[in-house]
Amino acid sequence: MFLNFYEHGIQVPESCWWARIQSCRTVQGNMVEAVEADDTEETQKELNSEPCHMDDTETAPPALPAGVTRAPRMHRWSVAFLCFYGFIVHLRPGEAFITPLLLSAEKNFTREQVTNEISPMLPYSYMAVLVPVFLLTDYLRYKPFLVLQSLSHVSVWLLLLLGTTLLQMQWMEVFYGITMATRIAYSSYIFSLVTPALYQRVAGYSRSAVLLGVFLSSVLGQLCMSFGGVSYATLSTVSLGFVSFGLLLSIFLPWPKRSLFFNREWREEGAAHFELDKMKCSETTGQTDQSPASSWKSSLFVQMLKELRNVVRVPCLRLWSLWMVFSSAGYYLVLLYVHLLWNKVYPAAENKHVYNGGVEAASTLLGAVTAFSAGFVKIRWNLWSELVIGIITALQAGLLLLMGTTSSIWVCYVSYVLFKGFYQFLVPLANFQIASSLTKELCALVFGVNTFLGTILKSIITIVVADKRGLALSVHSQFSVYFCYFMLLTIIFLGSAAVVLIRHYRTHRRDDLAKDPSCKELAPLEGGDTKSKPMDSGASVKV
Repeated sequence: MFLNFYEHGIQVPESCWWARIQSCRTVQGNMVEAVEADDTEETQKELNSEPCHMDDTETAPPALPAGVTRAPRMHRWSVAFLCFYGFIVHLRPGEAFITPLLLSAEKNFTREQVTNEISPMLPYSYMAVLVPVFLLTDYLRYKPFLVLQSLSHVSVWLLLLLGTTLLQMQWMEVFYGITMATRIAYSSYIFSLVTPALYQRVAGYSRSAVLLGVFLSSVLGQLCMSFGGVSYATLSTVSLGFVSFGLLLSIFLPWPKRSLFFNREWREEGAAHFELDKMKCSETTGQTDQSPASSWKSSLFVQMLKELRNVVRVPCLRLWSLWMVFSSAGYYLVLLYVHLLWNKVYPAAENKHVYNGGVEAASTLLGAVTAFSAGFVKIRWNLWSELVIGIITALQAGLLLLMGTTSSIWVCYVSYVLFKGFYQFLVPLANFQIASSLTKELCALVFGVNTFLGTILKSIITIVVADKRGLALSVHSQFSVYFCYFMLLTIIFLGSAAVVLIRHYRTHRRDDLAKDPSCKELAPLEGGDTKSKPMDSGASVKV
């Protein structure tokens, strides 16, 4: 959710940096203007070369966790350790085979129980946990929720190994929802370890570690099933071992000194140019009330909540946020129930003929390739965004129709791989369009709100379509519903694209007519004194 933040900053001497913070806090004299991202090199050299001294009477600032100049070197191992943790916790070779395990003779649950009673618990749990996790993760500085994520992973695989009742499997899905909700801690943790200049680089590191873990996990699981002849229980035991090791690693993770919204006692280099920070400093000028209520009202988090009202007024941000909400809801529902569809299309009699792990590995690899290639697409997004989204959504709808009607398991596999690849192609584009227009903090809040709204929509669809208290549709009927859902999105996006293109064409034509009056004439005038007389046809001729 919080990857691909594009921030810019310049290096400022440590003493100057603290003087700026002190001037903002004590409100003495004129406020120092924030350094903008487009400062010239000469300005930067002047700042770096000109010392900035504090009076001896001033109170010394609290010690930094790491000096500004030493931060990259000091935090290098912390970043590497966190990426290694992200790689280990995604090594779960049995994850692609959870649905076949529940339907196998080892657990002996019916397809109706898994479809309408067990699987719906995951989106409900995710929705219930997401908001408190989003807020408390930042306040508690990430590490406690990484430990909680690892504990939930251990609980999932313990229940899969030892559980036998329907209630125990429902609790397994509840813990799985907690692990999904707490992924936000890992995504934002890494940004607390480095300076803004390194955000894009470390985001790539963490994302690569996750994708590598998912890919190797799926490949390892498929190899064990197809060539090792292992049972589902053995594969679950191996997964339990990896997540237990991840729990041990989470305990030794460093505890960050700051976070995005609440814990901001010290500021990283380059942070002075954040727009919301400037707003916060300007609004605290002249205030003498230091009560907790006043401090809360002037906090950065509350100010950003107010700024969300302006975000929805920007067409680009509104479009991509709506896509993230509606498309992600359908996407994750497909991922949740596609394994049941595969089992219905091809109920394999032997474990070695179940290729879930290989398909997940292929889809992960294709998703990484499409996400990487999306960074090289250069078009006028303010004009073509709706059309691109509409075309890709139409392709996804066609793939869902194919998956829901075919009797070939290999057609299902290929359609699923392409479906995920199309979604992963648009995700970095949406991240870039949103993140490039907002500050890092506000961008994180927008992503969190989009995720929560998408989760609510996903839960509503689950209650109506899949839950036994709703329609309790079979898996094939559900995919027909998902096809209709994506077709509705296609019509909306393509309709919006038509409106944008028609409006652009009319505006462009009107501007051309206004700038070049001669285009209205049949022939150009040769002399400045020559008069022209309009004819009935609308053309002008010389007289």
